[in-house]
Amino acid sequence: MLDSQNILPYDGEVYYEKCIWSNLNAENLFREMHQLHWQHDELMMFGKKITTNRKVAWYGDKAFTYTYSRTTKTAIPWHPLLLPVKEKTETVTNAVFNACLCNFYHHGNEGMTWHSDDDKEFGLNPTIASLSFGAERTFSFRHKITEEVISIILESGSVLVMRSSTQSHWVHALPKSAKIKEPRINLTFRLVV
Repeated sequence: MLDSQNILPYDGEVYYEKCIWSNLNAENLFREMHQLHWQHDELMMFGKKITTNRKVAWYGDKAFTYTYSRTTKTAIPWHPLLLPVKEKTETVTNAVFNACLCNFYHHGNEGMTWHSDDDKEFGLNPTIASLSFGAERTFSFRHKITEEVISIILESGSVLVMRSSTQSHWVHALPKSAKIKEPRINLTFRLVV
């Protein structure tokens, strides 16, 4: 169960716990997760289909569809490696998840721009658990009205949980950093409604 303090000052709830997995377990999971069904992400930008260097994999209890950046992905059945990770995440967060978007960043030159996970697939005020393995990366939140920015360093083996009205009031990003040469795998467990 999470016992950390809310890192957002208002309009949402975000909790961060490091060392949910020991360093050794986090390293082992990171290596094993290379066998997931990774594919380069495809997005629509300025009316053109763009293929990213970042790779993704979308898993779920059923063939859930998930549309973002005007492209739709269909979930494939859970990889056996992910099921114990999902169970532990559910225990730690006291939440239930039925899908996971996995992200593979090869180095710090790959990131994500400001966005909210307020997609209709996840309903109003979703709980999203974001697990980090591999390179440490900065993760930032920016309030949609006040533009206040809150940043945190995500360590390998950690979990960041976004709850309540966070997606309605805040955007988040994984800023790029040329200094980071190592890869990072990010698992974002979600509940498709």
